[in-house]
Amino acid sequence: MKTLQLQLRFLIPLLVALVLAALVVLPLMDRLNLRWFSRDLTIRGTLVAGALADSIDEAVASGSTARLQALFDRTARDERLLAIGLCSKNGVLLRHSAAYPTSLTCAAAHTTAEQPDHRLELPTGAVHVGVYPAGNNHASGDTLVLLHDLSFVDRRSQDTRQYLVIFIIGLGLVIALITMVVAQLSWRGWVSGMRAILRGEGLIRPLLPPPELQPVVAEVRARLRDLEDEFRRSQGLVTEWDAERLRALLHTQLRGDQVIVVSNREPYIHERGADGVVVKRPASGLVTAVEPVMRACSGTWIAHGSGSADRDVVDANDRVGVPPGHPEYRLRRIWLSQAEEQGYYYGFANEGLWPLCHVAHVRPVFREADWEQYRIVNQRFADAVVQEARGEDPVVLVQDYHFALLPQMIAERLPRATVLTFWHIPWPNPESFGICPWRREILQGMLGSTILGFHTQFHCKNFIETVDRYLEARIEHEHSSISFQGQETLIASYPISIEWPSEAQRSAWPPVAECRRRVFERLGLAADTCLAVGVDRFDYTKGILERLYAVENLLDRYPQWRGRFVFVQVAAPTRSALEEYRSFRERIERTAERIDTRFGTPGYKPVHLLIEHHEHDAVNELFRAADMCVVTSLHDGMNLVSKEFVAARDDVQGVLILSRFAGAAREMTEALIVNPYHVEESADALHRAATMPVAEQRERMGALRMTVRENNVYRWAGRMLADAGRWRLRARIEARVQRYMQS
Repeated sequence: MKTLQLQLRFLIPLLVALVLAALVVLPLMDRLNLRWFSRDLTIRGTLVAGALADSIDEAVASGSTARLQALFDRTARDERLLAIGLCSKNGVLLRHSAAYPTSLTCAAAHTTAEQPDHRLELPTGAVHVGVYPAGNNHASGDTLVLLHDLSFVDRRSQDTRQYLVIFIIGLGLVIALITMVVAQLSWRGWVSGMRAILRGEGLIRPLLPPPELQPVVAEVRARLRDLEDEFRRSQGLVTEWDAERLRALLHTQLRGDQVIVVSNREPYIHERGADGVVVKRPASGLVTAVEPVMRACSGTWIAHGSGSADRDVVDANDRVGVPPGHPEYRLRRIWLSQAEEQGYYYGFANEGLWPLCHVAHVRPVFREADWEQYRIVNQRFADAVVQEARGEDPVVLVQDYHFALLPQMIAERLPRATVLTFWHIPWPNPESFGICPWRREILQGMLGSTILGFHTQFHCKNFIETVDRYLEARIEHEHSSISFQGQETLIASYPISIEWPSEAQRSAWPPVAECRRRVFERLGLAADTCLAVGVDRFDYTKGILERLYAVENLLDRYPQWRGRFVFVQVAAPTRSALEEYRSFRERIERTAERIDTRFGTPGYKPVHLLIEHHEHDAVNELFRAADMCVVTSLHDGMNLVSKEFVAARDDVQGVLILSRFAGAAREMTEALIVNPYHVEESADALHRAATMPVAEQRERMGALRMTVRENNVYRWAGRMLADAGRWRLRARIEARVQRYMQS
């Protein structure tokens, strides 16, 4: 049907053109033939009149009318000359041949001879009328009228018309046939070409020459991008994202491609203990989020080996299967010297980029030596990615601010690789980022990514504005993409989350009452205690000091909570080699001691600082025992502690107090949102949480649990990997088109 429509689209205008040509051309040809023959007959008449001039003069001079009549009759025997007449200067017909029509007067003959075509219609047929001087004596004024038969002209015009009609019909049939063939081939070629573009397969060269293909491909690419944007906007919440669905996505959209994760922190640490090697999981939100993804992908995780027994358990290629006892993916460890770790990790990453991006009122420190170590370590990790890659186009997930230079290094070595960089911390505004002396190098390194992800759209906006400020790049705000040095990078927000506990995991948890009994017994709390918990690394961005101030203000303004309100802060030590972190820890300890001294009584201590690493089960037990969880980050990319607390409360009880400066606040709107810098506001939130009715707690926690369950870590990874799959398909199409254009 499509082919027939295409053919008719060509044939109907062609047939109309042929009909119009026949209606216009044929009468025009008739007129042209008549003029041509009239001119020939006029010339012929002049010759005839000239040939008869002497004979006419002799006949007139002799006065013999019979001789003149015989001359006319003899001359009129010519097959084309119909009749001859002699007119006087007074317009009187003197003599004529036998066939001369008597109805034709001399005046009428003169009038007809003055017309362009000299044509006169008589009852016997059409004739050509020519008037010429009679004889050589032009002074006499006599004229000779010659009538030529035009029937032969009509016969020849009819023959010409037939030949012309046959020619037009033949030409039309040939053109129609050619048009149908071209239309058929063109339609098939365009359909095949478009299907090839959408499949990413080869194109048909004879049917899609480069001048025609290039604009079509550009238009298709633009429409694909619009469809991608619309698809992503229309995607709602997905409730069934799990490990199996993520595996299915890898095998469908990524065709089982290799997945490599790169992070500074490793998911499992082997430490030497009194009873041998002990395996620990670090207190890291990144590990909590990414490790379930790797178990689903069965790929390779490249990380810094920092454990005291890490070297003892790896093979000759520095690899070890993890999780221990049930290996599901490989861990490739990178070894760093003390100088490299000091410069790359503690120096540039945590004394420079960390405070710079968090805008946490701590002065960033940038040293040339730290920058050099940062570049060296990034290059070492890039070498490891190349070594671990099984092909030329792996999917590489680069994690966090420790590897800002890594994407570009990978792109230079593996140009076909799909590099997904996820920036787990906030991105500052352009003015703040401009403090960094190597801002251009960092931005260029990050733009080596195929996809660059942040937690929130606000951080994406900050990054795009930063690039616009410091680099000469083409920014497409509509599609949120940046083109720099021939490479395009998609900038997108992917709110990270946690792995939602399975039914089997939840069934293994102790009941809430049992968790509460254990925690209260371990901490020596009274049965009617209102328990608030905070779980963080010992970091100045987490707002630990601000929440202690809020607890102090609560006990000061609401005396009824003295002796009944207890705040437990779990703070895992981190980066203790840095002076800023050591002084921060000391300040926290002094503040907690002051509050305990001020409001404590024998058997009651309002603040409990647990400065040690807690395993996941211990933290989960604390979450289930608590009445509220306090998350007061001063500036945070997402904060997964808030989501872990919600996931732990399968009793649909408890209250989450959440800082508005945490990325999670944009999703978890049912929490009590506070400004951690506002001490009274935070204290009032503690009081409200402690007195919140059970029904309201259930309503809020139920909505929070639905949000976290639907937006779990597999959905986070699935969105990124799905975008990567579409991007890889587009890259394959563009590569094939490019090869075709060059061939």
